[in-house]
Amino acid sequence: MILIENNAYKWFENEFQSQKPFYIRLYPQYAGFGKKNKGYSLAFSKETPHVLGEEQEIEGITFYVESNDAWFFNDTDVEIKYSTEAQEIFAFYKESQ
Repeated sequence: MILIENNAYKWFENEFQSQKPFYIRLYPQYAGFGKKNKGYSLAFSKETPHVLGEEQEIEGITFYVESNDAWFFNDTDVEIKYSTEAQEIFAFYKESQ
């Protein structure tokens, strides 16, 4: 389950400034100090899906995970929030029940 709060959605909308509809891919990137899987962090890019694993459409932007990246999200709820203080988005992970 991926939850994108409204302010985070607006960040993506402003960051990419593309005509809707468009896609945002969420994927694990080997870098950083990820909290869920050591050595991996959540990354994103604007690209068309190849083999969808999961998707969520919000007002013309489809956030998705490719099926081969699903391992990173297994048994986890991911919440993407925007910090007004840092003016960035952050991912929070919670183990699914």
